[in-house]
Amino acid sequence: MNKVFLIGSAGFAKGLEDHLSEKGASILRYRSVNAIRYRPEDAPDLIIAERSQSKEPSFKEFLRSYRETPKIIISEGPSFSGISPWMKTNLIHPLISGSPKELDYAIKRILHEKQLMSDNHILRTGLAGMKKELDFFEEVSKTLTSSLELSAVLRTIMKKTKNLIRAEACSILLVDEETGDLVFEKTTTKKERGKRIRKERLKLGEGIAGWVAQEQVPVIVPDVSKDPRFNPRIGMESDFRAKSIMCVPINNKGNILGVLEIVNKTNHEPFTKDDLALILRIVDHAAIAIERAALYQKMAELSITDDLTKLFNTRYLNRTLEIELTRAARHHTSLSLIFMDIDHFKNINDNYGHLVGSKLLVEMGQLLLKSLRTVDIVARYGGDEFVMVLPQTSPKNALQIAERMRRSIEHNVFLKKDGYSFKMTASFGVASYPESARSKEDLMKLADEAMYRVKNQTRNGVYAIV
Repeated sequence: MNKVFLIGSAGFAKGLEDHLSEKGASILRYRSVNAIRYRPEDAPDLIIAERSQSKEPSFKEFLRSYRETPKIIISEGPSFSGISPWMKTNLIHPLISGSPKELDYAIKRILHEKQLMSDNHILRTGLAGMKKELDFFEEVSKTLTSSLELSAVLRTIMKKTKNLIRAEACSILLVDEETGDLVFEKTTTKKERGKRIRKERLKLGEGIAGWVAQEQVPVIVPDVSKDPRFNPRIGMESDFRAKSIMCVPINNKGNILGVLEIVNKTNHEPFTKDDLALILRIVDHAAIAIERAALYQKMAELSITDDLTKLFNTRYLNRTLEIELTRAARHHTSLSLIFMDIDHFKNINDNYGHLVGSKLLVEMGQLLLKSLRTVDIVARYGGDEFVMVLPQTSPKNALQIAERMRRSIEHNVFLKKDGYSFKMTASFGVASYPESARSKEDLMKLADEAMYRVKNQTRNGVYAIV
């Protein structure tokens, strides 16, 4: 007990003030509650008041202002008539004017009750926080057991984090292993649309998120407009305006995986140390989930993609052909296949080395992708051969697509950025189901034969088996 408000007439306060001062209390004397102007910084530890103060005009306002402050209400006589208005608030102890020992006991009891209530509030808050954390862990773990897709894991982390902190938006930026850049992988807005912003890239050290990733230190920025690290270009990419930001590095075993960025609390207040402490407790769990999902995705991609060109490999090609043939048979549509071989590619390897040849294959793969629809599949078949799967495409249309790719290759200048200016051509073979082939094996065999027919004759041409 440090500060005490003593409220009542001179006769009421007689003797009380001296006794409380001897106990080490700082006393503020008021004749009436009307004289008190509430200021949070001046709030007392205890109020001792005369029962009759409940008749004063500003009594209700006084009671609201000091609702959580312990109060001892002293009655001069044995009657407690008129005490009921006081009982509308917490922490009230009525006391008939008596000996100093009775007052000391009442003070001890009411302050102990206040401490119990405070401890109970802390426990309830702590339990609520623990429940939120457990919900977070449970939801993320559930996502990991049902799906190891990185996108699903990120979406779950975003949703739960936003709910935990009551924020308008969250973003996860992951480190690109090849470039070292931070890439916006997933973001959520306060409208819960799960909308993705454009895959903006940040260099380490760029913007608040880039600084956090570089220094691996969490930050709270109450007002981004006053922080020189803030990059307004990033804020313009999304449909909300950043005012305050909390940014936390996502680490696992000392390796920086990315950054968790939380934007604007829904109550428009700045982020607090308690918010940061909560996020720091859950971010390690999030890091494990992200690393596990990313590793799974990488392994899945490696199993179906070519190491060099990042196009699909023959394993995926065979699986796709089986699926598309079944679909074509069911819906009575055509499925076309294009085999392609680069003309005189061996000369590149012999004259410039395999490293240059590999770079040319990568550029060739990207050129083919640009010439096709999103539903079409491009696979590296081996060496300098590529295969294109064209669902719902007739022989005539497949021939036109192959011719378009042939011209695109013929007119392109390869490896200009590497200091070379290679002019290349390619030979194409086309076959279609059910027009010329009846099975997957037929389709591949006929398209391959058509391609070699061009290869062994004119090169730089297209031949279709119809």
